[in-house]
Amino acid sequence: MNNHKTHKHCLLCNGSELAHIKGYSAIFLVRCQTCGFLFSENIPDEQFLSNHYKGYNRNQYISPITIKRYNQLLDGFEKFRSTNKIIDVGCGSGFFLEVAKKRGWSGFGTEFTDEAIEVCSKKGIVMKQGKLRYADFEAGSFDVATSFEVMEHINYPKEEVQAIHSLLRHGGIAYVTTPNFNSLSRLFLRSKWTVLEFPEHLCYYTPSTLKLLFDSCGFQDAKIVTTGISITRAAKSFKNTKEAVAPDATTDEKLRQSFESNTFMYGLKQAVNQLLTLSGTGDSIKATFRKS
Repeated sequence: MNNHKTHKHCLLCNGSELAHIKGYSAIFLVRCQTCGFLFSENIPDEQFLSNHYKGYNRNQYISPITIKRYNQLLDGFEKFRSTNKIIDVGCGSGFFLEVAKKRGWSGFGTEFTDEAIEVCSKKGIVMKQGKLRYADFEAGSFDVATSFEVMEHINYPKEEVQAIHSLLRHGGIAYVTTPNFNSLSRLFLRSKWTVLEFPEHLCYYTPSTLKLLFDSCGFQDAKIVTTGISITRAAKSFKNTKEAVAPDATTDEKLRQSFESNTFMYGLKQAVNQLLTLSGTGDSIKATFRKS
């Protein structure tokens, strides 16, 4: 592992003062003393990453509640519909774009593996393989760009966000989700937090550093919330195991189903999420940014 090259400057502000974070040496975590951005100092080479992601388990289950959330999200995107084009960066098996296409959007996506490209192409999604590149799509042609749980995997986030900015039309929006390093779960579990994994995750965001990233790339009017506490993730952290659990049988999914079917519990969940957003301590950062 020590053979990896290392970053000498901050990936966000290019600052040169990087401090190692005590207790997180397993993921080579450093914090920029200038802007506060957290990332793995080590740079995994292409072969190392290829070996890591070989046979990567892609979940083919999609919760009906997630489909409902996708539709709610797309409801909010309607006022931005102009070119009718939406792109999902790192779209996985294409579940979100599949829902968007049913609502009349022209769906585009990016992914790395041949398997994902094939799966999404069969769903009628226009795919490009590899990282997001300016030249793969027409500049200024998209109304919306989404990125679900992808930013933490990317080693050079400014390049990614600059490419997203280039592809969006003026007034278009980017919607991203990523784990929150300031979450109650991480603060409680510390180095046992299962999100902390190299080279799976290379950058670790807080609401302020995610906003700083997008601001530096020409976005504005940020709307950021932090929601949820994962009971399943906490349980896995304490058990120190990667034992597989059927996606529809996890504690998190069972709780979602309970909250969704009970009006009082659903209202309680919404109230808790508001408190998590006010304190910036929810497990997941969900953010919308507009291209100026």
